[in-house]
This record gives sequence, C-alpha cells and structure tokens, in this order.
Amino acid sequence: MTDSVLKFATTMPLSRIRQDDNPRRYFNQEKHAELVASIRLRGIIQPLLIRPVPDVEGEYSIVAGGRRYKAAAEALGSDADVPVLIREMTDEEALEAAIDENDNREDASETEQADAAVRVLAACQGDRAEAARRLAWSPAKLDRRLALANLADPVKVALDERRIKVGHAELLAAVPADKQEKALDTILINDLGVAKTRELLMRVTQSLAGAQFDKAECTTCPFNSASQRALFATHVDDGYCTNPGCFQLKTEAEAAAVAKAEGKPEKVAKDTDTPSGSEVAAPAAAPSAAPTAAVTKPAKVAPPAKPAPKATVTTDSIARRVSTQREAAWKAALIKAVEGDPDIAAAFDATLRDVWKVDRFFLACLNKDELKFIAQECGLVDHMGAKAFAKLLDAPLNKIVDGMLNATGFSWAGRLPSAITLNGKYSPPPAAPAFSEKD
Repeated sequence: MTDSVLKFATTMPLSRIRQDDNPRRYFNQEKHAELVASIRLRGIIQPLLIRPVPDVEGEYSIVAGGRRYKAAAEALGSDADVPVLIREMTDEEALEAAIDENDNREDASETEQADAAVRVLAACQGDRAEAARRLAWSPAKLDRRLALANLADPVKVALDERRIKVGHAELLAAVPADKQEKALDTILINDLGVAKTRELLMRVTQSLAGAQFDKAECTTCPFNSASQRALFATHVDDGYCTNPGCFQLKTEAEAAAVAKAEGKPEKVAKDTDTPSGSEVAAPAAAPSAAPTAAVTKPAKVAPPAKPAPKATVTTDSIARRVSTQREAAWKAALIKAVEGDPDIAAAFDATLRDVWKVDRFFLACLNKDELKFIAQECGLVDHMGAKAFAKLLDAPLNKIVDGMLNATGFSWAGRLPSAITLNGKYSPPPAAPAFSEKD
C-alpha cells in the first residue's frame, strides 16, 4: 500500500459518516454490548479512520473503526460528534488498510480474511504473488484463505460465531457448496468433533485409486483430497474424490465410451469404489426386468493406514454402498423398456422435467469445454450472445457456473441436456399451449 497523506484530526457528527464495504463480517454481540456501555461512559477514545466520499461533498466513509461506529451510533445517536482521522485514499488503499486493521485483531475471522483475499486477488488481476505481498501474507496463507472462500454462507456464519472450529471448515471446504449446509446441520445436531467429522466425510468419498476413467483433470480439481492436504492441516486422506456426483458421471461416461468402442449397448455403468476405501462389497442383484449384462468387477483398494472403527451393518449402510450399482441396474432396465417406444421415452422426459433441472451440482462436475457444450445445446449461448459467453468463459469455473445459472432473462426450467436424456438427444422445454380467442 502506498503512503497516503494524513489531512487532519478532528471531530465529526456520525450522520456525515457512512459505512464502506468493510471486509469485517462478524460482530460478537457480547463484545458489542460491552463497547456500547464503555462509549456511553467515556466516549470514543480511539479515532475512526475515514476518507472523503468521491464526488459527494461533506460525506466520508469508514476505512477502519466499523465496530466503534456501530457502537457509538447506538450509545450516542447519529448527531454525536466523534473523533476522526481524515485521510485521502484510493479504493485499493482503503481496502488494504481495512484488511490490515482487521487482520491484526485478536478475534479476526478466517472467513473475513477469505473474502478479503478474493477481493485483493481480483484487484491484482489474479496475480497471487502480488496479492500475498499486498496482504503481507505468505503464499500458503493466501491459498488457505482462498480455499475457505468456497465455503457456503451458513458455514461461514457458523465459523464466525465459533459454533464450529477451523478444522470443521477446512473439511467442509472440500465438499461441493450445495452439500455443505446439510453436512453442517449434521455436525451441529450431533455435536461432532473434527475427527468424527473427518470420519463421516471419509464414508461419502470415492477412492481415486480404482477409478476407471482418465484422472488427468482430477490432479488439479479442488475436490481431490490431495489438494486439501496441500492446503490444510485437517483434510480427508490423500487420493479421494469428495464430489460423488462428478465421480459417478465420469464413471458412467467411461463405461458408455468403452461399450460403444466394443460395439455393445450402453447398459450398466462400471462400479465405483465404495466410500470407505476398503474392499468393495458384492454388487446387488439387478431387478428381474433388468438386462443380464455383466458388471465389471472393481479393483481392490488398499485400506487406509488407520481404518475407521467397524460400523454396524444395516439395511441403510448396505444400500449406500451399492447405490451406484442399484441405480445403474434400474437405468438399464428402463432403457430396455423404452427401446423402440418413443411414447415411453417422451413420458420419461416429461417426468424428469418435473423432478430435475440443470443446477450447480450438475454444472460443477464439468470442465470449461463441457460447460460451453451444455450452454450451446441448451440455447444459453444464443441468448447471451457468443461474445458475452466467451467473456464469461475467461472466468474461474465457479464464476462460470454462477453466470450460467443466473443469466438475465434465461430459464433452465424444462431444458434437458443430451447427457441426461435416455436417447442422448437434447430435449427442449415443451411449447406453451396456444389459446384461441374463445379461451
């Protein structure tokens, strides 16, 4: 941050001061009440650092001192004069000063730092080395905070309020955002410690060692637990996929490619490894209506060095372990039933539209080329314009997904990508019924 010239110290009514976009997210209510009582008794001792609001005469915004501002407004009212230091600062300088002030607090929130890291990195056009320098952080700390920025908002709030520990947050950062809130509820309801949470997540991950598909993309994927090992002290064991939906889609795509290459019908997807990392249980028997195609036997995976305590076998525990096989068997049976019968296929598409649509969980499994394919197929590129969509593709994957899901004036409802339909063809939304004048 460049040096800024201090203009002067003075007092000013709170009504002339506004809160800027401060990186501070969380205010402890107990400490806030204590500060309100102190200000009522003694006033504000440490001045607020403020800067002039550009193009607005006589108004100022807070750079540092947001907590004091909130407490003073409650204790003294908006007309009270408070001590201030006025300094000319650019937006970038103000942001870095606010981050530095917050970073040095004893109760600094990791999520506040994460949000600040995202903003500074954007200001540095993605240059991580420069962002770390401006924040006076090590590159490792910057990477850890950027990873925590992927936490869902309820998880961030829980960490801010210290209802969960940093170790919980580090583990949840490895889980797709749309699954984090449910996992958080499980942690809070059952009062799970960090170790127990890690054990729970191990049960719902897939070992990459026995995966049948090309794992080239997995080496840099944020849902590869090896990435979390490099970032956090608390992580799922090395070599596990924490995005089961993506794992299953890749497995099914590989099975379909192999079947096509061998000239066989695309029927049953290859088995995936079970979450625990131990030997895979025998596949469940297919329903009688299902075709009798053989299921490929998965490779055995070496057990972890410290296996989790043996769980009690129940109907639910077995069902979870064979869910992929069961779903594949029913899918194969359905495909056999609709072969040559377009009416059944159309009925299936109609039912699918009622229960599913393109969402974050689906898009987060795809790379940029695949996202572009889906956008072209479903009409989003035509809606946005090729130039605008090409600009969106320059963003990080999570921002591309956000942009696709929230494109102005575009609805994903009723649009079934070819990768989802039974016949492998794109199914557009049904046409709106025509009404005559009599209607």
